[in-house]
Amino acid sequence: MSFSWIFSYWPLLAAGAVQTVLLLVISVGFGFVLAIGLALAQVIGPRWLKLLARGYCTCLRGTPLLIQLWLLYYGVGSLLPMIPGLRASFLWPVLREGFFFAAVSFTLNYAAYEAEVLRGALLAVPKGELEAGRSFGMSSRTLLRRIWLPRAIRIALPTIAGEVVLQLKATPLAFTVTVMDLYAVAYRVRQDTLLVYEPLMVVTVFYVCLTLIITRAFKIVEAQVPVRR
Repeated sequence: MSFSWIFSYWPLLAAGAVQTVLLLVISVGFGFVLAIGLALAQVIGPRWLKLLARGYCTCLRGTPLLIQLWLLYYGVGSLLPMIPGLRASFLWPVLREGFFFAAVSFTLNYAAYEAEVLRGALLAVPKGELEAGRSFGMSSRTLLRRIWLPRAIRIALPTIAGEVVLQLKATPLAFTVTVMDLYAVAYRVRQDTLLVYEPLMVVTVFYVCLTLIITRAFKIVEAQVPVRR
């Protein structure tokens, strides 16, 4: 086995690693915020909003992420140039890139899965804690902000950690829409050098190291806010 190619390709590897981490951070960050809204809609929203949120989660969780990504990139992406004035706007440099569609697709998909996790966690919060908050005169909004939602997130922390790792392992799909993530760089190295295993081994080490960092970070958070029933 030969790894001498790393010295020639390390700038591309570093750039690919940054793209991978950015996709993960963007999709998890925005997806989690969207998931909170979807979970609350299913738990305390009106009937029509519950049905919409449930339908969204069912559709996004019931179809492959790759198909969702291609529908956005090859479907919606092919229609964007037809919008008058869009090509001349400041948004076009962003909207024409595959990274934008990958980030949107990953965010929407992550939100659907995380919403179900949070929905279960919201329902798992002991009713006695909520009743105690009401007895202190808390409004519904204050109760949600100070007791119900924080408690649900603490309950869901171990599952959230697993979902973040799964999201990390989904990022190589961005390669299929021209995003130069780490896997795309490994693919290019294989084409240039005809080496098959070595680039994949380097990518594997990166993902394992990042997974260890994620799991360690969540363990630290869980130690600070232990889940107690």
